[in-house]
Order: sequence, then C-alpha cells, then structure tokens
Amino acid sequence: MKAARIGIYMDLKAAKRAWKRGENLFIRYIGEILAHGGLTFTWLDRSNLREGPLPEVLIASITEDTDPELLLRAAETGSEVVLFGGNTDWARRLGAEALPAIGPGYARVPHPGVPPLRFLRGIPWKAAAGKRLLVTEMGSVAAGAPGAPPQGPLITRFALGRGGVTRWAVNIPETVVSLQQGTAPVTYDGSPAPDGSANLDDGILKADDGFALDWEWDRAQTATGERYFPHPYGDRWRETFLRSLFHCVGERGWTLPFIDRWPDGLSQIAMISLDSDWNLDASADTTLDLLAECGIPATWCVMEPGYSDRVYARIQREEHELAFHYNAYDGDGGVWGETAFADQLQRLRQVTGQMMVSNKNHYTRFQGWGELFRWCEKNGIRSDQTRGPSKKGNIGFLFGTCQPYFPIASADEENRLYNVLEIGFLTQDLNLGRIADTSVLHPFLEGVEKVRGVAHFLFHPIHLHREEGVRRAFRQVVQEAKRRGFRFWTGKAIDRWERGRRRLSITGLDDDGRPAVTGPPLLGGVVMVPLPEGAEADEGQVVTRYGVPCRKWPLQIVRGEEVPARSGKGKEDGG
Repeated sequence: MKAARIGIYMDLKAAKRAWKRGENLFIRYIGEILAHGGLTFTWLDRSNLREGPLPEVLIASITEDTDPELLLRAAETGSEVVLFGGNTDWARRLGAEALPAIGPGYARVPHPGVPPLRFLRGIPWKAAAGKRLLVTEMGSVAAGAPGAPPQGPLITRFALGRGGVTRWAVNIPETVVSLQQGTAPVTYDGSPAPDGSANLDDGILKADDGFALDWEWDRAQTATGERYFPHPYGDRWRETFLRSLFHCVGERGWTLPFIDRWPDGLSQIAMISLDSDWNLDASADTTLDLLAECGIPATWCVMEPGYSDRVYARIQREEHELAFHYNAYDGDGGVWGETAFADQLQRLRQVTGQMMVSNKNHYTRFQGWGELFRWCEKNGIRSDQTRGPSKKGNIGFLFGTCQPYFPIASADEENRLYNVLEIGFLTQDLNLGRIADTSVLHPFLEGVEKVRGVAHFLFHPIHLHREEGVRRAFRQVVQEAKRRGFRFWTGKAIDRWERGRRRLSITGLDDDGRPAVTGPPLLGGVVMVPLPEGAEADEGQVVTRYGVPCRKWPLQIVRGEEVPARSGKGKEDGG
C-alpha cells in the first residue's frame, strides 16, 4: 500500500496580481483544511510540476489561464487533480458546460447521515453533448431552501488518461472561511432575528454581526422553545472533502495517513471559560469552589482592574489558566485599538505575574477583519476565544465550527494565516434567564461529538455567584459532558496540543504499512492509516475516521528524529 503525496498548486505570479487588485484568494485556505486534518502536503508552483516528480494528489489552488494544460497533463500521467470551481476553459477541456452561479443554497453530499450543507455560492457543471470522458457525478447543489430541487452535481469526476480530475461545484475553502469569519469585515450592526430573539442591532460591533447563516433555515428549536444553530457546517464541509479524498485515493490503490485530531483514547474535548467582568473576589471564590467540586480546570479571562492577589494565587495554585479579557466596550470604559489592547494586557501581566497566552474580548467586541488577530500576534497571545454568540437566539454553531482553527487574513496581507488559534464558544451562562435554558445542552454536545470538536461553554463568575440556576446549569454541563466521554482542557492546553500536532510530518510507509513521522515528541499522538476495503488488522487497532476504517499507530518520536510509529494503544495527554 502506497502513501500518496499531496501537492497544492499555487501560481504565485497570478496570486500577486490578484492581491494587488484587492482580490481575496480564500481558496488558499485549503492548506489550513489539510493541516487541520493532520495531513502532510507540499506547496508547488509551475517549476515544481515541470521539473520534479508529480504528487499522486494535486490540488489546484490559484491558477491562471495557461495552467489548465499543465495540470490536465499531470492527470493524464496518473495524478488525481482536485479542482474547486474552475473557469469555462477548464469545463471546455473536460467536455462539460459551466452553468450560471447559484447561491446561497444547500448541498446534498454523497455520504450517509450528513444533513444538507449550506454554501454561499456554487457553480454547477453539466456534461456537454458528445462528451469523450468517463464522468461520475455525486451529490447535488441547489439554491434556496435545504429541500430545493437539485440544480447540478456537487462532485464531478472525469477519468483522464491514467488519472483523473475531481471537480467540486462549491469552493470549499472559501465556504469554510465565509462561515467561520464572515463574508466581509464587521463595520456595522448585523440584522436582528425576525422573531426578536437576537437583537444584533444594539449599536455594539461584535463578532456575531458578521455571521453567514440563515435565521429561518439554519436554526432549530428545543422542546422548551429555545432557538439555536444546530449544524457545524464548516466542520462538515472539511470532513466531507477529506472523506471524499480518502475514498478517491483508496480507489486508486493508495492511502493518505494523517495525524489524528486528539490523543489516543479521546474523541472530543470540553472547555469552560470564565469572564471576570465585575471582578468581585466573592464571585471568584464561589466559582473556584464550584470548579473544585466538579474536578475540572478552567480558563479565567480577566478584565481590568481584575481580582486581588489572593484570588490570582488560588487560581494558579489550583492549576487553572489565567487569560486576558480585553475590554473594547466603551460602555465599560474600554477602547477599540492596538494601543489599548497592548496596555491592558501588559498591566494585567504585571499584576498577575503570568504571561497570559489566551484572550476573549469583553462583550465579544469585534470589528474589521484581522485587526484583533494582528494585535494578538504582536503581544504574544497564541489563542483567541472571541468568536461566539452574544444573544439568546443565535447560540450554537453560529460560525459553523466547534473545532480549533487558524483564521485567514484578507488580500492586504496576501491571505496569510494568522498565528492565532481561534477556539469559539457555543453559549453563555445557561439558565440565566436572558440566555437559553439547559434544553440546548444535549444537542450541543451531540453536535460536537459528531465532528470530534470542542464543546466550549462560557460562564461569568458574577452569575455563578448570584444565580442558583446558573450554578445548577454549570454542574449539569460538567456531568453530562463527562458522561459522554469529554475531557476538560483549558484553552492553553488545546492550543499546545494543536500546535504540537501540526509540527509533525508523515514521510511515508514501510513495507508493513508502518508510518514514518518526523517532528518533536507528542505524548498520546496517533497516526491513522486508512485501509483499503476488505483489509484486515488486529482487533483494537482499527477505528473509523471520516467514514473510513483506519489502522492506528501511536507515535514514538525521540529528539525530532524519524522514528517508526508502533502499533497498539498509547497514553492519553490530559492537557
């Protein structure tokens, strides 16, 4: 069994011209999608394709008019070329016809158990009359409501020479970016929910002013009447792409080994973050007692002027994370700006004696596109938690994800990735009254389980101190998450794990199918090797990922040297 190599083709000259015009190339986010999935890949340009050996999988990212000939020749010689969208020249060369763009709408994917997935723009193709190539069509796309009649296939595969071209009607990287970060910078209030449950037009610029879901089609309702967004569409798009890629590669007789998302034995993570706001020592003591009773760690986001030294000492002694709670809300004396961010953070670091590497903005204040992430980078903040709901009626998977990810910059920064891990949250202060009740807890945890993400719940110590109902909800969150097998980590632990996982590279498989991995030690790390249909492995060594049976190989890496992984079970990393 051969480990396929993945290359992402990017015509840098074409990209530079587009950036000079101010054009965003969010298709470049395909690199983050692969890295997020634990896959090893290489960025390629025209010289690589003409001079070097061709990868088995070649993803067309940023191309210009002369590139289709080069990439199609790669397919003819045996590569599997993956295409998102593509101009009319691509369609003509493959014996297809590009139909008008459609959207927003929903795609039906060719995998069981996956609900229709929201997209904002799609370009379906249809096979032209007298087509020469063998064409396979899968899934469908349609504008309008989730049940609208199909307007074309989601995936079209063209057999070409010894290889083929797999073409997606939806630009998945661009779709994931739009769901996670919005379709434009936040410069004005968002539109409120028609039922009055989420008054986004409150005069405060916030993360949720720029969400891309539909109030009617994308929300569900609990038995008690709570409205919420139930679908992590962005996570589903990522998994749909990888699942299709694994199947396509498997049909070619190859495999694509990858680093599993969490340590061996863990399927999903839970996280509790706490926003200090009123900074009452008594509320901190109540919350610390509750955390000790439940036996979990938490991330304490502290806003100036903060707590007393006694409280900070207890937070650190009981092994919680001290984090930053940037105040940019003018109603509480805050200011939006780089200087204010840096000054507040520096003062808190001095007072607490802690570096603080995580942040969440007070009131989820947010504006522009990447300003906050740039400030985080400059000031040593490695992880942000600002992107979450501020109202009762827009809780849940508002930004289409519950998985940690690195956000992308706009064209003025050449669509680079920010070196800041975003860990969004699902809801605030359950049972508070003006926030939802605990009827949303089960669907939230189930939704996170299905995509192996992070169930991040935000509470305020002031409400835990004053409201018995909120304390009861807190205990229920912890009890139910533990019952379902969630492990509680801090934001700092999640960031450390995710960055450690991404520093590993898979260099290939030996004759026995054992992966070789390079990188620093990662306690509990596991390499998954998708197996061909009908393959056998020892009991307990095969698990299902992305709908594909995989053999797991826990890592043994010493001093960054290339050391074969071993078979069997490894230790968990408790974070």
